Amino acid sequence: MWVTGACLLLLFAPAADFQAEGLKALDAKQYDQAAQLFSQAVEADPNDYTAHFHLGLAYSLLGKDAEAIPEYQKTLALKPGLYQAELNLGILLVREKRAKEAVPLLDAAAQAKPKEFRPQWHLAEALLASGDAAQAEAHYRTAAEMDPKSAAAELGLGRAQAQQGRLEEAAGHFRKAAQLDANFNHALLELAALYEQNHQPAEAIAIYRQFPGDAAAEGRMGTLLLESQQYTDAIPYLEKAVARDPTTSNRLALATAYQMNKEPQKGLAQLDQAVASAPENFDLHMRYGRQLRDARQFIPAANQFAAAAKLAPDSREVWNELAAVLNSAEQYPQALAALDRVHALGNEIPGDYFLRAIILDRLHDYRPALEAYEKFLSTSGGQNPDQEFQARHRMITIRRILGQR
Repeated sequence: MWVTGACLLLLFAPAADFQAEGLKALDAKQYDQAAQLFSQAVEADPNDYTAHFHLGLAYSLLGKDAEAIPEYQKTLALKPGLYQAELNLGILLVREKRAKEAVPLLDAAAQAKPKEFRPQWHLAEALLASGDAAQAEAHYRTAAEMDPKSAAAELGLGRAQAQQGRLEEAAGHFRKAAQLDANFNHALLELAALYEQNHQPAEAIAIYRQFPGDAAAEGRMGTLLLESQQYTDAIPYLEKAVARDPTTSNRLALATAYQMNKEPQKGLAQLDQAVASAPENFDLHMRYGRQLRDARQFIPAANQFAAAAKLAPDSREVWNELAAVLNSAEQYPQALAALDRVHALGNEIPGDYFLRAIILDRLHDYRPALEAYEKFLSTSGGQNPDQEFQARHRMITIRRILGQR
């Protein structure tokens, strides 16, 4: 990446032993020692731009970008237009997320060496990072023409086109990058992610299929197959995801796939384990409770709704669910207690009155049952015709029973 000390020996003749020894240390890859020596050279002559440049280079090679940047800036203040300093400083600024500052430096470097690949490619990287995808595309294209075997240039060209909304055109460059260099296979996964963002799941799935054994790719493929309602195909990948990483989200995805694939017991098993691993998750208890209810496992469902009620005691929704499932389990006093909580919270709906009425009716507590049926009819207003029909007929029967007493 960096212009090395060996190259610079041709440009700069060291004026002091610190510089000479520092260059030797650079060539020997003894970067810490080189930094110490060039620091001494700067102290000896603060206006020696070669000392500042080499100190910046040593810091760069040590990964100390924050220390390297001001040294390159000082170099350019003392020696404006120095190609090596402009290029290295521009690279560092991009790496430090300061791409807009890097653009003029790298543009100058590219103009200074118009036939060299590196300044063109780094300028394109800076432009793309700064949000100018169109200009970046032009420089990536120039870089790719200079080095047709550069996977990095092809990938950059694809990214620039994708940012401009030309995904199909970009896809060819992502694929070519992977063809040119196997180390760029990640470009295909990046392309798959772009297809996902562009709501093209089939194209994304086709790419993920090319990465058997890749945990992330298989996980995404399972999720996309699930979202595409290809439940049978999704299950093996989601099972692998749970085996590798049994997170709540992975278990929920697998539970959904089982449920939609008409394997409810397997789905319930995943939900049971999910709840066990996240007992403070209100939504998880609610989902598990509803699926247990749908499987007609009323008492286990009631236990889940009761657990949810402890987490959110002011939720009218959870007390309604609990009352309904307790009624189905013929736990009538407990169901009425849950409805009492709904009443205390306010905002009762017609269904609450109807459920209270039928429970009281079954308990032969006719007078409050009659009142609840009347309240239901006065609030339903034709919105629940079947229940209203049932309520009117039960009211007739209840009035006869009460009249006989």
